[in-house]
Amino acid sequence: MNDIMSPLQLEAALRAIGAKHYHNLHPFHKLLHSGGLNKVQVQAWALNRYYYQSMIPVKDATLLARLPDTASRKIWRQRLVDHDGDEASAGGIARWLRLATGVGLDADYVQSTAGILPVTRFAVDAYVNFVRDKTLLEAVASSLTEMFSPTIIAERVAGMLAHYDFVSPDALAYFNARLTQAPRDADFALAYVQQHAHTPAQQQAVLAALKFKCDVLWAQLDGLYAAYVNPGMVPHGAFMDVAETAMAG
Repeated sequence: MNDIMSPLQLEAALRAIGAKHYHNLHPFHKLLHSGGLNKVQVQAWALNRYYYQSMIPVKDATLLARLPDTASRKIWRQRLVDHDGDEASAGGIARWLRLATGVGLDADYVQSTAGILPVTRFAVDAYVNFVRDKTLLEAVASSLTEMFSPTIIAERVAGMLAHYDFVSPDALAYFNARLTQAPRDADFALAYVQQHAHTPAQQQAVLAALKFKCDVLWAQLDGLYAAYVNPGMVPHGAFMDVAETAMAG
């Protein structure tokens, strides 16, 4: 494509990527939301997703250091507070740990990340490296999956509460804050890429960055599906290969 898109056209192209590639379409998530998983499979999801959650502020700190102006840094650093917490709030990582323990996992085991799948570690680390190594424009654009997260959060909370008697509203408290945090963050990132993608090549790089992030999320669910659903090949050392160390109590 050689034509420059208007800001609205660029936004539409970004949203089209989400409509085709966001991980709410993945078979594992469809099972999760519809009650099609057993307790061990839900635990595996919570455990592996913890690694992603724990690395988000690492990614954001890397990006924060690259922002050249005070105003942008002030906005972006709120993401660190949202996930790491501060004196007033425990933060998203602590809330995800509460989810993991709420479904029956031991907190120390979860925080060790010893039982996560290799593909989880590879995918999440690839995302952190992408934000570190690519252009600032691409790094910001890769966060734009947050445009789509309110929909999946609503589906996830309603579905899990309806179908799993071992999941409580308190365990899902992580998602309450994200319903306001994610749209706020997405609004800034979208405005940033619309303002700074000045050429067709830059706009295509923005679209590719969002597709990459969708692939990162999708790959994590591919790993969960293959290990814990079908064909059920759990890698050596991963959760349920050493299940007795993973269960609380």
